[in-house]
Amino acid sequence: MSETPDLVAIEATRDRLRDQYLRPPGERPASTARGLHHTALISSDVEATIRFYQELLGFPLTELVDNRDYPGSTHFFFDIGHGNLLAFFDFPGLDVGPYAEVRGGLHHCAISVDPERWQEIVARLEQAGVEHVVHSGVSVYFTDPDGARIELIADPLGEMYGLKVL
Repeated sequence: MSETPDLVAIEATRDRLRDQYLRPPGERPASTARGLHHTALISSDVEATIRFYQELLGFPLTELVDNRDYPGSTHFFFDIGHGNLLAFFDFPGLDVGPYAEVRGGLHHCAISVDPERWQEIVARLEQAGVEHVVHSGVSVYFTDPDGARIELIADPLGEMYGLKVL
């Protein structure tokens, strides 16, 4: 049985971290990164993954290539806008086990979509019988065919629930 977290101590730690590390926008150095090239997830079925992400969510498939690290494996990519990609590997013959949320692992992948498209995608999730949860009227959470948690958020890039995060 886990202990109840000390919320006062947690907030004190957040305050200390903000004071120590968070700089106002005008004082932050420029990032050394150019953007998220791709996030790579694991697929148990290439075709099912393509149908889910391209046909249901509307993310165009951009390429399928050999995975240079594992013979017989496919590395494939979906366009998620603004030059960013969501990528997948399949590992035929390798038992990678079911999706698991672990320290250092993926909690969820949040992808910004236009508010009108967000409404359409939520309706498609409902029509397809995909279990999902809508939060704050702008986020929808669901899992892909392999259990990876996905959030589609109608807030603009750099904003979350009215808070500027970038």
